[in-house]
Amino acid sequence: MGQQKRYLVALLLFCFLAPCALAQQPTIRFVRNPDVAPNFKLDTLEGKPLSLTDYKSKVVLLNFWATWCGPCRAEIPDLVELQNKYKDRLQIIGLVVDDEDEDAIKKFVDEFGINYPVAIATDALRTEYGGIPALPTSFVLDAEGRVVQKHEGLRDPVLYEVEIRSLLGMPIGNVKVETFEDTGQIFLKHADRATQLPGVDLSKLTPEQKTVALHKVNAESCTCGCKYTLAQCRIWDRDCGVSKAAIGKIIDGLAGASHPPSKAPATAQPASAAPAPAKTPPEKPHQ
Repeated sequence: MGQQKRYLVALLLFCFLAPCALAQQPTIRFVRNPDVAPNFKLDTLEGKPLSLTDYKSKVVLLNFWATWCGPCRAEIPDLVELQNKYKDRLQIIGLVVDDEDEDAIKKFVDEFGINYPVAIATDALRTEYGGIPALPTSFVLDAEGRVVQKHEGLRDPVLYEVEIRSLLGMPIGNVKVETFEDTGQIFLKHADRATQLPGVDLSKLTPEQKTVALHKVNAESCTCGCKYTLAQCRIWDRDCGVSKAAIGKIIDGLAGASHPPSKAPATAQPASAAPAPAKTPPEKPHQ
C-alpha cells in the first residue's frame, strides 16, 4: 500500500513538474504584497517554547488541525514526509484546535510519528488567523515570515511541495506562478478590498451604487454572532443566512432607489348620460 501511494505521489509530481502538451499549464498562486504572519509564543507538547521568530529564513507551513478531524489525520503522513524531505529549509508547525486533552494529543503525535513541533492554539491566536472556520487550515509563509497562501480542507500534498519549492527558489518545471490581491481570502481584515462577495449578486447596481453597497457591507456588523462585518461574514461563512439576507436588503434598497415606482394611471370616471340634443355644439372634452 505504501509503495502504491509513493508511486501515485510521484506520478502526480511528474504531472505538476513536467511539461504536458495535452494538459493545461499547472498554476500556483501567491499573495501580492503579503502581510507578515501574526507572531505567537506558545509551548510545545514537550514544554519547549515555540515562536515564529525561531524560524526566520525558513519557509513555514502553519497547520491548524485536530485529532478528531478525519481530513487532518489523512494529511499528516504527507506533512511528515515533506518535513523529512525539506527539513533544512522548511518548518512545519502543528497547531491543535478544539482539543485540550494533552495526553490524547501526545499519544496521537507518537502514533503518527509527527516530526515537527505541535502546540495547542489559543483562542486569541485562532482569531488573529481569521477564526479557523474549517479544518485542516494551513498557512504558507515565505522565508520573510509573510503569509503568501492559505488552504482550507484536505489538499494534494503535491500542491504544498510545489509551493514550497517555488518559495525556496528550487525548480518547479512547467508550473506557472501567479499573484493575487488578498481581498479577505487570507486575512478577513482585507475584506474591504473585495469587489465581489460569495453568494452576493451586485449586477443590478450601477457602479456608483455598487461602491455605496460595498461601503455599507464593510461598515455594518453581522448579527449572527460572528462579530464580523457583513462582508467579512460572507467570506468567513458562506452558509450564513443572516449576512446574506442583510446584504440582500441593502442591494434591493439601492436598486429600488434608482427605479422609483411609476405613477398609477388616473382612475377612469364612469360614463355620464348622453346630453340632450342642443343647437350649439357640445364643448370639447378636457384634455
